[in-house]
Amino acid sequence: MTRGTDVEQFQAELVDACSWGEEERAREVVSRIGTESSARGALEAMLEDSDALVRQAAVFGLGVLGGSASARRLEQQLALEEAREDYDGDSVVEEIIRALGRIEDADARRALVRKLERLAAAGPEPRDVNPVATALWKRRHPDLLPILRRSLDQMDPKDWGLLEGLHVLLEKTPDELLTWAREPSVPVERKTRVVTVLDAELPLALVATLPSFILAAASMVEDAVRHEGEASRYCDRLFSLLLLYKEQVFPSLPEEVRTELRTLARRLVVSVDPSCSLGAAVVLKHVGRPEDAALLEAHRPAEPTLAKVFEEASRVLRGFSQG
Repeated sequence: MTRGTDVEQFQAELVDACSWGEEERAREVVSRIGTESSARGALEAMLEDSDALVRQAAVFGLGVLGGSASARRLEQQLALEEAREDYDGDSVVEEIIRALGRIEDADARRALVRKLERLAAAGPEPRDVNPVATALWKRRHPDLLPILRRSLDQMDPKDWGLLEGLHVLLEKTPDELLTWAREPSVPVERKTRVVTVLDAELPLALVATLPSFILAAASMVEDAVRHEGEASRYCDRLFSLLLLYKEQVFPSLPEEVRTELRTLARRLVVSVDPSCSLGAAVVLKHVGRPEDAALLEAHRPAEPTLAKVFEEASRVLRGFSQG
């Protein structure tokens, strides 16, 4: 990369892609910067900018480059952003945590562990620990469990947030998780946290546990239909997980579980929780039958954007009917 205009153009393109949430475009921009050393230099220069959007873009770029050098520089930037104690700094902190979660290097995991330990000592709010929990899940390691336990012991349980879900996933084998998910005595909030952490990454070994989470949802469907609360939130998060990994999940479901999921989605199309209802409609598009199109059309929301989701699902199902 040459200096001057080329660098400025690269920086502007990267900031634009990141500000629109277009990760693939942002990755492509980083890939054509030039050599790794020139790319790293341009990105590290952006970390000095007063604009938080520019710093966030730089963080994303360093996460794409990866490696120990990126992990160490991001941890340094993490301390600088935390010291700002303002909204802009917090927004960059969250991006740094996400970037560290993407870097496959032991230094990245160690940086996340140190962040967790600082949070535990400070008495955090769940919104502060949740990004750390999902990043640590992506960088999980057998040594992480005792560290996590120590941190949880320091914290008030009401502040655990997704760390509780991370703890369950690290502690239990797939077979144990199968049983745990269907256990009625386990609070639904805990199951929601587990499902939410799995959003960050669904290992192949845990795909076989999803039928238990689906059957757990079936046991709370009436509450989820009538009330916007923990039951509907759980179903919404479950639908999100299933759809995020639909290519590997739906083909793997046993026929009886697929039927149960279809029944669940049909019931929740009429949920008073808009997010849950929307997720049910999209799930039904994948596991429904042609006759389910009429149900979707009958309960199509008035809001135009939501209505389009129902209409698309209905068209897909009717298309199967014609085929």
